[in-house]
Amino acid sequence: MEICQSATPSLRKDALKKLASKSVLAGRIDLLRRDLTGETGRAYRDEILKKIAKRQDLSPAKQPKPLPVPDSNPKKNRGGRRYRKRKERYSTTDMSKLVNRMQFGIPEESSLGDGLGFGYGMLGQDGNGKLPAKIAKKFKETKHSAGSSGATTSGFTSSLAFTSVQELELPNPQLHAYNQLRSGTQSTYFSELGTFSKIKAV
Repeated sequence: MEICQSATPSLRKDALKKLASKSVLAGRIDLLRRDLTGETGRAYRDEILKKIAKRQDLSPAKQPKPLPVPDSNPKKNRGGRRYRKRKERYSTTDMSKLVNRMQFGIPEESSLGDGLGFGYGMLGQDGNGKLPAKIAKKFKETKHSAGSSGATTSGFTSSLAFTSVQELELPNPQLHAYNQLRSGTQSTYFSELGTFSKIKAV
């Protein structure tokens, strides 16, 4: 009882558990008469008091972390999806690379004309003057792996069509239904594109 009262109120339940377990062990030793001097019981008591005193001590304050040495070698970043996303965010784009280049013997276009303002470099000078769209990106991850269960359809391949002249065609999914509605081959009663009919008053 003295041991439990010496502990703080928040640690009395823990001290009671330790005291109960050691009391059972001490009772078995007394029943078998293996220690007639009582040294084992006193050792149990000192052990419980040490554990309670250690729990009551304040935890050491968090030490400030020293700054790294300026001349040390930079750390190697681990690879992964998060690191690749951050690298793509701060990487130089193809448009910026063209702006920073100049072609020999050909004047560059500027924002204000006559060489004034911001220069565009080689932007718009290669080929037909259009920027090529970068469709496939390296290290692009998909949500589901190729061996995952279930059939997955990419939204890019299902909504775009490549024509014979290497152009992108965006089909309208409602255009076919609208043409059928206008031609009269489809009923307008349950159609989603149909409108309210007007009844003339007699």
